[in-house]
Amino acid sequence: MNTKLYLDELVEKYENEDFIKDDPIQFIHRFKNKKDIEIAAFIASMFAYGKREAFIKKLNILFEKMNEKPLEFILAYTPENHILDDFDYRFSVGVDIAQIVLILKELYSSGETLETLFRHGYEQTHTIKGMLQCVIDYFYARVELPVTKGFYHLLPNPAKNSACKRLNMFLRWMVRDGGVDLGLWKFIDKSELIIPLDVHVAKVSRALGILQRKQNDYQAAMELTQKLKEFNPADPVRYDFAMFGYGVNN
Repeated sequence: MNTKLYLDELVEKYENEDFIKDDPIQFIHRFKNKKDIEIAAFIASMFAYGKREAFIKKLNILFEKMNEKPLEFILAYTPENHILDDFDYRFSVGVDIAQIVLILKELYSSGETLETLFRHGYEQTHTIKGMLQCVIDYFYARVELPVTKGFYHLLPNPAKNSACKRLNMFLRWMVRDGGVDLGLWKFIDKSELIIPLDVHVAKVSRALGILQRKQNDYQAAMELTQKLKEFNPADPVRYDFAMFGYGVNN
């Protein structure tokens, strides 16, 4: 089997509007304002683990609590609202998402955005992992509420060699262009993105013989991305769609 040809065919089949409706990326396609999109994407990506049906159901509840106005919600939010108190998903509870909302409120109230935060990290380090570390450090340094381990699960630490699947997926959404990803951020080239490595992508990659490392960590994500760059140096992360398609087909 010609692996590149096979993966290219899967990308052509799955990178289209039909992909959106069953994927967490559906949430960012609800919005037109760039700040709403950024915030919705960041929040949706954080909860994108476990069974797809379960976290999409939870995200629908969360965005309903926000009245489908993410920017307006975070700017107006105070803990006294108690609207997030009963929200939970697996490891995370209301106080964890409340703390994230409050940190986003501080960021956007200051005139900055998620884009400027990520761009600052990238300008400081010139690597994706370094940029992610800067962003995570920003959030960790501003924790004031009695958060649980669920807060840190939503925002994993690159320093612990996490594959950072959800953060890399968020970057895919914001940096890549096309019919599914929005490509709103221009300060990074899509050639520099890292494949969002989860259990499914890792399993598929090993089945195809393009990932050798056994652990599903950041080194594995880098190894797989380097292999995918051999197939498409300009846009290796496009094969995220192919991994999904391989799972569907098999």
